[in-house]
Amino acid sequence: MSTIPAGSIQSGNPPILPLDFNANQPPKVRVYPFSNYTFGVKETQPEEDPSVIARLKRLEEHFAEHGMRRTCEGILVCHEHNQPHILMLQIANAFFKLPGDYLRPEDGEIQGFKTRLDERLAPVGRLGEDEKDGEWEIGECLSQWWRPNFETFMYPFVPAHVTRPKECKKIYLIHLPKNKVLSVPKNMKLLAVPLFELYENSGRYGPQLSAIPHILSRYNFEFVDEDGKVVKVTPGDGPKAGDQPPKTKVLVGDDTDMKEENGTN
Repeated sequence: MSTIPAGSIQSGNPPILPLDFNANQPPKVRVYPFSNYTFGVKETQPEEDPSVIARLKRLEEHFAEHGMRRTCEGILVCHEHNQPHILMLQIANAFFKLPGDYLRPEDGEIQGFKTRLDERLAPVGRLGEDEKDGEWEIGECLSQWWRPNFETFMYPFVPAHVTRPKECKKIYLIHLPKNKVLSVPKNMKLLAVPLFELYENSGRYGPQLSAIPHILSRYNFEFVDEDGKVVKVTPGDGPKAGDQPPKTKVLVGDDTDMKEENGTN
């Protein structure tokens, strides 16, 4: 198998293709390059809480009035040099997070999530003239994290002794279109972090973000260039009926000798 699509292989020594190895996997995810997107800035969005203690206190007040807090965040994937990168926000040059936020008590899950994505990333002014509110393709829920108490720790399971978790955070895959305009608040940075940088790097990114390579490993990717051509794929497809191995082509001159070599006389 090869990461190069069958129609783009130029090697005279093509790979041997075993049978398909894609059983029971989700549809392929098409990924576009950074250069397809336009990035801008918008007004500062100050943090709601001056400290972690204040944030947990506000969570406690929310729980007393509305019950468990619902939070949604999104994984947005693009590529550079055919390597997948995750778009994430950096706050105060230290704290990393995925786009998204807690949902308002009166909002439904998906529509409320789209509203939060707009608040974080939707363009404003001239950049946003051709963009519509809520134009996000929300994909599968990839993981759930639970906050059992009014503390900073979250877990990918509900601990046995917990009957009333205080918050549930869902992480969704967001399917980016071929082109899109994204604007980030002035007090934040939008980073594109390669998967290999996140892998087993909980010391820098924390357990939730460092788990992204694991939860994305179930997907096969198609990497598309600026012209819309698939230039790299995750191996897995077997030979298709009628497929012919690549052969040398004569661009100028008589191709008789080459036909004999390729066995096409």
